[in-house]
Amino acid sequence: MNDTPVIRVIGAGLAGCEAAYQAARLGVRVELYEMKPHKFSPAHHDPRFAELVCSNSLRSDQLSNAVGLLKEELRRLGSLILEAADRTRVPAGSALAVNRTDFSSYITDVIRQHPLITVHDEEVTEIDTDRITVVATGPLTSEGMAETVARLTGGDELHFFDAAAPIVDFDSVNTDIAFFASRYGKGEPTDYLNCPMTREEYDRFYDALVHAEVAPLKAFDRELQQDLTVFEGCMPVEVMAARGRDTLRFGPMKPVGLPCPRTGEDAYATVQLRRENREGTMYNLVGFQTHLTFPEQKRVFSMIPGLENATFFRYGVMHRNTYMQSPGKLCATYAMRTYPKVYFAGQMTGVEGYIESTSSGFVAGLNAARAALGLSPAVFSPETQIGALARYVSEGGVSKDFQPMNANFGIIAPLQQKVKGGKKARNEVYAERSLAVIDAFVADAYRTNV
Repeated sequence: MNDTPVIRVIGAGLAGCEAAYQAARLGVRVELYEMKPHKFSPAHHDPRFAELVCSNSLRSDQLSNAVGLLKEELRRLGSLILEAADRTRVPAGSALAVNRTDFSSYITDVIRQHPLITVHDEEVTEIDTDRITVVATGPLTSEGMAETVARLTGGDELHFFDAAAPIVDFDSVNTDIAFFASRYGKGEPTDYLNCPMTREEYDRFYDALVHAEVAPLKAFDRELQQDLTVFEGCMPVEVMAARGRDTLRFGPMKPVGLPCPRTGEDAYATVQLRRENREGTMYNLVGFQTHLTFPEQKRVFSMIPGLENATFFRYGVMHRNTYMQSPGKLCATYAMRTYPKVYFAGQMTGVEGYIESTSSGFVAGLNAARAALGLSPAVFSPETQIGALARYVSEGGVSKDFQPMNANFGIIAPLQQKVKGGKKARNEVYAERSLAVIDAFVADAYRTNV
């Protein structure tokens, strides 16, 4: 036992527990540090591990949905979190929802009873860059650890507030209405899609926006937002609209320099969508960070001409979320480029969501253990959701403004062939390809015992 390699994992949320479990599966000893129950973040109340602080839903379980595919990938790879979810699930239609108490209890018991995992109930605020360590301290990382991470990543490269605009599937945009153009013809035309509005269309959209339902904020989100909304770049679009009926027309919906091809003139207002990735499969609504509820975002933003049938890969969010400017800082193994023995996992890396955090914990824990055993890194193909998220975090998109990302089919490697039958049929082909890659990985790992 004394000769068994050992790694450290800091944080026992979804990502940290997954990382610890995967490392132990490979025969590596794990020293797991969790500050609960001695200290709680503003959102945590349960002393058990892997606490679900928001919904008890892990979202869709269908393979034609990107997060459903990611869950199936993790099942086949032997994820502890998915094992716990399947054992504690409750009826929720096509979604995977769990009894949150049983879910956390199951994971806590497995981790605490594992012979290769030693749990330390204490806060860690420093990172030893000479020891193989997985940092999975979550979006509400304690102040001491946040300062350490900021120091390691370059000071101003750590974000404490997530103000992200919605992202839509390019294939769902009506290009009979939306047109490609950069303002005043500057830059590459395909960098921007433009949705022109008449005065009547703008008035209907404006009235819907200012009366739409806003998502409730937790106290710690509300306090941080009050400090940030004085800056125009962090202001929710509905708050900006409330300043006056024409405020958006002189801000993010400014139409000048974007003549509509059908008329040759500037529209009354124009919503710009900026290309989010190199493949051009995803576009984000420029300046549309928002606090609206997800159903309201779907309803109101679908009133924008050209987006009437838009599929949203990600809705806009504004909340407390400590995360790194990961592209250029992390590798696809979630290891730091400058300190290769230090791995990050969870929302700190720029993934968004329970299952996405789990996937990062899986990859980080697997690779930390492989490093401890002297084995080569395991890099997942971008043809899989788990690999596509790792690539997004390590490389980012075309935009310099890196924002956290959910699993979606816009970040996965494109198919080489056209698929008939619509989006569902296309996504099913993505899933079939992805799971074949995962099955091959599992078979090879089993054969080589790692």
